[in-house]
Amino acid sequence: MSFNIALSGLAAAQKDLDTTANNIANVNTTGFKESRAEFADVYAGSIFSPGRTKVGDGVTTSQVAQQFSQGALKFTQNSLDMAITGDGFFALTADLASRDMTFTRSGAFKLSKDNFIVDNNGNFLQGYPVDPATGSASSVSLSTTKPIQIPSTAGAPRSTNNVYMTMNLNSTMTAPAGGWPAFNPTDKATYNNGATTSTTVYDSLGEPHVLSFYFRRTATATDNDWEVFAVFDDNTAAPPGNATNGAYFGTGTLLRFDANGLPESPTSTSMPDLVIPSAALNTTAYLTNGAQFTSNLTVNFSNSAGTNFPTQYASKFEVGSLNQDGTTVGRLTSIDIDASGKVMASYSNGDQTFLSQVSMVKFANPQGLTQAGNTSWKQSLRSGEALAGEANTGTLGAINSSALESSNVNLTNELVDLIAAQRNFQANSRALEVNSSLQQTVLQIR
Repeated sequence: MSFNIALSGLAAAQKDLDTTANNIANVNTTGFKESRAEFADVYAGSIFSPGRTKVGDGVTTSQVAQQFSQGALKFTQNSLDMAITGDGFFALTADLASRDMTFTRSGAFKLSKDNFIVDNNGNFLQGYPVDPATGSASSVSLSTTKPIQIPSTAGAPRSTNNVYMTMNLNSTMTAPAGGWPAFNPTDKATYNNGATTSTTVYDSLGEPHVLSFYFRRTATATDNDWEVFAVFDDNTAAPPGNATNGAYFGTGTLLRFDANGLPESPTSTSMPDLVIPSAALNTTAYLTNGAQFTSNLTVNFSNSAGTNFPTQYASKFEVGSLNQDGTTVGRLTSIDIDASGKVMASYSNGDQTFLSQVSMVKFANPQGLTQAGNTSWKQSLRSGEALAGEANTGTLGAINSSALESSNVNLTNELVDLIAAQRNFQANSRALEVNSSLQQTVLQIR
């Protein structure tokens, strides 16, 4: 019996040595979680055995349990590298159509030849579908996840529908004594000198066009009304309604201010929109490249939020804000991933589009997961069902882009454990040797 007890001790010590050696070997493995050999004593008896004098039957390995404590973060220059701070796992599939998922804490991701985000073994990172404009996930369920693909094509152009503009019109400017002549953008005598600005707008094919604005005070300094004209592509002006190059827009558009230099109330009438009809622009007089404007081009005299409006103060003409909602053709310039896992693509034309949200999964008992190799695990009966959620919510951890989670192995502790396991092995070997000597002595009795 003592032979078997000593042998079980040797086996346990060997298991402890193997576990410690494996931890040391993976001290630099990204996302690795250290293991701990857990043991239990063996005790076999019956109702007729003398329980008070029963010694026991040795030791057995109860479990090699992984410890899912947080590893240190190592920051990188790759935006696709991701580290989880807190609970949770990334979900991966072996191919595009598979629903057989593995789970990992190793976030060393890169792009495949088809621009999918994959790990070192070609497994596809799963993400939730999102609204391209807001990034809101339309579903947070593993059944709706799909591999995340970064588009390699350029951002599609978008024709301008709205221009937003605020400015200060100089209240010291006045109209000529004899009134204004017919407006002509090439003649500075037909508008207040210096009260001009311009912006770039885009047609449906992304070709840029210059839209210039000219302002002139309608009468004397006691009249706070201003006319505004718009000229497309800075061509020579022609009478309104004449569908030839250079026809200007804005006749009859008046900006009205009160004695304090603020828009008259209500602003919806004192700051009317300048609407340039798409029917006029979508002619060969303006567009010769086969493009179009998909809707009327509306110039809004406010910021895009509708909170700021033009003013008329005794200060030089100055543009406060001037922007528009069209874009030209753009190229992918960067990928950003925030703490909640939202993946956003930025283009050279200024467009920003949400592509997906990295799926996060947690388990009731992570130690019950089945190891699948390559620093990944699979769901098991002991781990419980995979519970999907959004990163940085509830008990799920946050995602750190451009960072990797290092192994949680403490090398100092492992070396101490290695010495202890070696001593344990030596002690059990000595017990086996003593048992052998005793049996040899008994056999030599005559």
